Amino acid sequence: MTNDDSIIVNKTDSEWKAQLTPEQYYVLRQKGTERPFTSKFEDHYDGGIYTCAGCGNELFKSDSKFDAGCGWPSFYEALDSTKIKTEVDKTHGMQRIEIMCAKCGGHLGHVFDDGPKPTGLRYCVNGAALDFLKKKK
Repeated sequence: MTNDDSIIVNKTDSEWKAQLTPEQYYVLRQKGTERPFTSKFEDHYDGGIYTCAGCGNELFKSDSKFDAGCGWPSFYEALDSTKIKTEVDKTHGMQRIEIMCAKCGGHLGHVFDDGPKPTGLRYCVNGAALDFLKKKK
């Protein structure tokens, strides 16, 4: 892993399958959704940084995590707007804004405008798409 945020991660499908667990592959590469209330990060409130499970891109600070009651880890802001890219998702008979890792293109979840202040946003993220770097004391 490198600290250079400008490097884009491009891997073949077989390389992703070899690196990721089946659930991570389903979520990150096939735009799947884990079952609600099953993520190891649902009730996780340690201090640190949530990263992309596919490439290690730093995505969310633990300080921005909140309990939305929706069953998935939720954050009111991204660590940096360049870390996440968005696009309109019209699947399942609705229109939503999909969020993806800007570094590897992995599907993270969706962002909604029903979150708390100061942003009013709720980044609803599949825990399978995340890893965690605990804050050093």
